Amino acid sequence: MKAISLIIITVLLHIFSISAQPVKIILDTDIGPDYDDVGAMTLMHALADSGKAKILATVSCNQSKYSAGVLNVINTYFGRPEIPIGIVQGTRAVNLVAWQKWDSVLVAKYPGKIKTNSGAEDAVSLYRRILAAEPDHSVTIVTVGFFSNMNDLLRSVPDKHSSLNGYDLVKSKVKILVSMAGRFLKGGEFNIQCDPISARYVAQNWPTEIIFSGWEIGDPIRTGLPLIKNNSIKNSPIKEAFSIAIPMAAQDSLGRMSWDETAVLVGINGYQQYYSVMEGRIVIEPSGWNSWDANSKGHYYLKEKLAIPEMEKILNKLIMHQPLK
Repeated sequence: MKAISLIIITVLLHIFSISAQPVKIILDTDIGPDYDDVGAMTLMHALADSGKAKILATVSCNQSKYSAGVLNVINTYFGRPEIPIGIVQGTRAVNLVAWQKWDSVLVAKYPGKIKTNSGAEDAVSLYRRILAAEPDHSVTIVTVGFFSNMNDLLRSVPDKHSSLNGYDLVKSKVKILVSMAGRFLKGGEFNIQCDPISARYVAQNWPTEIIFSGWEIGDPIRTGLPLIKNNSIKNSPIKEAFSIAIPMAAQDSLGRMSWDETAVLVGINGYQQYYSVMEGRIVIEPSGWNSWDANSKGHYYLKEKLAIPEMEKILNKLIMHQPLK
């Protein structure tokens, strides 16, 4: 009986150790035109500090001249300056800076070895290098911007990192894709409409399941006010970005909409404690307008479960996270 009990305990410990493994995440962001990306990166680092995530790379789908610098500033602030940074390439790449200029302020004011995009890697090459080195079906990709890099990755050819083409490499290495994109059941949304060609190709050809955190999920969740009102947080690029941007738009007077944070939260913690999901497939028109095919399978969109004030508490706490000493 004692031997059987020891076996049961050993099995349970093994199961727990498997379930407790941190989520291996690559974050693909359009950091620049909005500052909820800053909140999303903070949330990711907070969950990494708690052992729930391992950050493999941070990649920009935005060619803004500040993109790589901002990513490196935030990674450096949270004690991870070594995280690889990738930048989108190609003639169709979007180039957008922050109209409130918080992005240029962060790059100029805070420490970071990378100041320009020339210090970053080609996004597709970085994806292929990172994915090739990871176990099968182990990587979660979270996109909170355009699908440009996902499109280019799927279309990539074998190289020095892997003998697999892009589609087969993704199919082999990626566990799931979580995307802040779309409106559900139908509508037009910024991340899709900025590069609808890439979004359509990814929607039709991505070989793993995709969870969509739609526009309607993050829009009513307002974050940032507790952060900028917290006098104990000083010399923080996160607080700086929100402090600069929130007062500059009347619509942000109650805090910024939290589109990107919800996608990162679900990508790392799963959706079950926060949301329910509906299965089907997204349908993207050439214009970037999306609808939903409920009779198909493989894609999911989030539906509200927790009350908005509760979600605000969760996200506001996470984006006030401070670097570990």
